[in-house]
Amino acid sequence: MKDCYQILGVTSSASAAEIKRAYRRKAKELHPDVHESRGSVDVAVAGMRELIDAYETLSNPERRAEFDALYAAWRKYAAGSPEGTRFDYRMWLMERSDPESRAKLIFFDLLHGLEEEAVREFRERREDPAGFDLSRYFDREDYMDCGFILAEELSFRGEWLEAFALLASVINLERERPYFRHFFPEVVAFARDIARNRLVGSVSDELALDGLETALELKFGKKDDAFILKLMAGCYERIGDGDTARACLAEALRMDPKLTGIRDLKKRLGM
Repeated sequence: MKDCYQILGVTSSASAAEIKRAYRRKAKELHPDVHESRGSVDVAVAGMRELIDAYETLSNPERRAEFDALYAAWRKYAAGSPEGTRFDYRMWLMERSDPESRAKLIFFDLLHGLEEEAVREFRERREDPAGFDLSRYFDREDYMDCGFILAEELSFRGEWLEAFALLASVINLERERPYFRHFFPEVVAFARDIARNRLVGSVSDELALDGLETALELKFGKKDDAFILKLMAGCYERIGDGDTARACLAEALRMDPKLTGIRDLKKRLGM
């Protein structure tokens, strides 16, 4: 387990101001622009990521308190007890009930071959009346990794709407600042397939519409948007909102005059 205080070069009693000053000093030393060789740049980038993680942990009072408790437990058990047992991070998380620990348990299980346990925990958390947002408990990159892996597992189990919501969040973050880079087209293709082929019929039309509206915001492309509007028209027609259904279908045809599979829908809508 990495010692955030050691990474920043401060003591465990350091004030918030001392932590901030130490971060700024170390960041200047590690910034890739001051390293000339490719190898040095790679080392600097890795060190910068570690430094940012440490700073984000210690600059947040709640995360710092959690780290202090976890690190104290790790130091106590890392060398092994008289019985030879070692600190069990997963067990430590399971014994805690706060949302952040449960979120980290989900990520831990996803990365350690315990996918069924991770999905079960996620299902339980999302039933919380207060809400449960994974993105609150991770840094940006870890959340994106966790969101994508969890979306895959949910899709394997036919939970398309939840999978799509996670992918949509990941896509928006990637468009703000690249992280997945060359892998990103696969993420987009995954989300696009769910929007076009999986949402409708897997949940109620009302819930499907929520996902399809999000899909339009992602702007997959004009033909994809036209297809999604056609799906929305069908949903609105089935729930009895003919006016909105006709508006969706008219917009779909404006975007793609060659749109197929609409003859019966047009007839039912009197178009």
